[in-house]
Amino acid sequence: MPSEKRKIGDVCENIVVKHLLKHKFEIVERNYLKKWGELDVIAKDVSRENSILHFIEVKGVVTRESVRDVNPEENVHRWKQKRIWRAIQTWLMEHEEYEDIDWQIDVIAVFLDLERKKARIRWTKNVMLEV
Repeated sequence: MPSEKRKIGDVCENIVVKHLLKHKFEIVERNYLKKWGELDVIAKDVSRENSILHFIEVKGVVTRESVRDVNPEENVHRWKQKRIWRAIQTWLMEHEEYEDIDWQIDVIAVFLDLERKKARIRWTKNVMLEV
């Protein structure tokens, strides 16, 4: 049985996927997992002439009205960044069909208001990792 944290994570990832599809992205893969790292969502921006591959880290938080200045993106700490980087490198080696495509790393924060059944996202594009 999945933990409460895993359930919230799944909800957040589903919200992100719906958002990406709405904005003309193609979902290439979800939850790519190796023992040295995980990639939440891999998507391709097909609205552009030259598609860009996006490796997306999803960070979710349950919010309440009293919570201010919450930054779930800060949970992508140095250790997590190294794991993401290693997973990206492995994924790219396994998927040679993407060797000539530009790619970037994004972090999408999802703010869930469970009482109102609403979500808000904040998309930080093309982040630089400190690996």
